[in-house]
Amino acid sequence: MMPAPVSLVLVGVGGMGAVYIRELLEKKDGVLFRIAGAVDPQPNRCQQYVEMRAMGVPCFISLTDFYRNRMAELAILSSPIQCHKSQTCLALAKGSHVLCEKPAAATIQDVREMIGAEKAVARWAAVGYQWSFSSAVQALKRDIVSGIYGRAKRMKCLYLWPRDEAYYRRNDWAGKKRDAEGAWILDSPAQNAMAHDLHNMFYLLGKETGSSAEPVEVEAELYRANGIENYDTAAVRVRTGEGVEILFFASHASSGDKGPVVRFEFEKAVVRCNSRTSGLWAELPDGTRKDYGVPDAEPMNKLWQSIAGVRDGTPPLCGLEAAASQTLCMNGMQDSMPDVRDFPASLVRAVEEDGKRRMVVEGLDEALENCYEAGRLPSEMGVPWSAKGATIDLREYAAFPSR
Repeated sequence: MMPAPVSLVLVGVGGMGAVYIRELLEKKDGVLFRIAGAVDPQPNRCQQYVEMRAMGVPCFISLTDFYRNRMAELAILSSPIQCHKSQTCLALAKGSHVLCEKPAAATIQDVREMIGAEKAVARWAAVGYQWSFSSAVQALKRDIVSGIYGRAKRMKCLYLWPRDEAYYRRNDWAGKKRDAEGAWILDSPAQNAMAHDLHNMFYLLGKETGSSAEPVEVEAELYRANGIENYDTAAVRVRTGEGVEILFFASHASSGDKGPVVRFEFEKAVVRCNSRTSGLWAELPDGTRKDYGVPDAEPMNKLWQSIAGVRDGTPPLCGLEAAASQTLCMNGMQDSMPDVRDFPASLVRAVEEDGKRRMVVEGLDEALENCYEAGRLPSEMGVPWSAKGATIDLREYAAFPSR
């Protein structure tokens, strides 16, 4: 006898939610899944809204409204960061498994509360860092865990990803530390667009399939060129409990688009990646190379693996505990430099391309590329606009903000 299709509730139908909906509607698999409901205060902003309504999918203003008379085995959350904790905890309490879009939440205390809610019920919560669900990253992680590359020594990532002013106007929380009600968001490159890349370094160092290494110390330099509350540029040094140094350089105010460029140094190999399409590969001392493939080639694995996991009981490859390292690190970064430093106005210029306006910092690309190559932060390189952040001990970190 065929099992019944997995019932889904989709929370948030814009942005990443629209990507999930498009993927599901293309499959229209009445055997594998069925959409029990969609939740969004403005559902008609989704291009697939008419198609969903034609299929008889009911729409609700809130997740509470949905659960009043309905049930879903899997809640797929694509809502704003500040909603992740409450919606995850509600869905778990109502008997649903959860696939929550990245990041897990805004603060480590929120993530810990979510983990507590998960442990209180026989359900799981996955976090949608798609690289963690890819065959490329899983194959690399297996080799790292097996020890064939020896002990990890240092991991570093450079990611320059220009974003225009429309990016910061796309919703009412982009670039903000808090929302209008005072809830923490901490939106930034490390918490949103490049959160994948920060998380991935912790994840690859985790000792088990679904685990991440924990950061124990962080020092950050946070800067901005855009007229936002939080930062658009970060340079970070992290140390893990195993003593591995992690360096992370990211900006939305660069001139060029470059990355993610990564170099993961082990005793017996160097793992590299040059762009979103280059794939991951390992270089061995004898000159041989092992290719792992392109992690971005399978962005929807997280969705299909979560649906399958509801049926077969397989825990997610990236759950809340694995995702917590990024949150803890990101909170420590904010504490390291609570007052974001503005780039000198003389170096910031507006650039218009294809009718889109963005802010660019003169010399920033070269400065961050030099920092990446040297393994040093801007203040350690004597960059004129730089400022040193405080070193934050994360070992007994109770709650954000810690200072």
